[in-house]
Amino acid sequence: MTVRRLPALRGTAGWAVPAVLALLLTGCGIRATEVPTDFGPAPSRVRCSLSEPDAAQRSAPGVPVRVFLLCGSSLVAVDRTVRVPEAAADSGRRVLVAQGLLDELTEQPSAAEKQAGYTTDVRDGITVSGPRPGDPEDTLRLGTAPDDLTSYALAQVVCTFSDSAAAEGDGSVVLAGPSDGPARRYSCTDEVRARPGSNKPPSTEVADG
Repeated sequence: MTVRRLPALRGTAGWAVPAVLALLLTGCGIRATEVPTDFGPAPSRVRCSLSEPDAAQRSAPGVPVRVFLLCGSSLVAVDRTVRVPEAAADSGRRVLVAQGLLDELTEQPSAAEKQAGYTTDVRDGITVSGPRPGDPEDTLRLGTAPDDLTSYALAQVVCTFSDSAAAEGDGSVVLAGPSDGPARRYSCTDEVRARPGSNKPPSTEVADG
């Protein structure tokens, strides 16, 4: 019996292997694809900056100030205004400015600021008064003890006060609580502004004098 050889298949090497692989994939329930799968765009990052100044804040009457809000894990300064009577004495003016700043910190960010990712950790109802007998003359006594504030809220208060007419302009502010405890000088450092959650504002006790 003569065995006839089948003619060799020529010109099929380019497609035979892919065809076999496609059949194997189909048999395993896996659909072959010719293009990469599109999983959509990467998540967008929080901008932490306003596209333009807030019109409501820009038109509000009062003394221009800056307050520090939270954005992501850092502090960011935004523009505000505080109303202060022109006839207020220096000591009284410092307290009025401080209370105005606290009120701004407790306000919820505007729609534009929320869209940019801003938040605040300072809770409503905090009051501020001037020094008591025996306190340094630039002391601001909060209705809530500084140690009772969250790390974020204390950083917001310290950095906002130290950057305003409520302080002496040296990057620090003297704070105390409602009790008779001693006043302490708190500083707003680069580390505090960058990571307020893990860097509490450094402070030292201040004696009258």
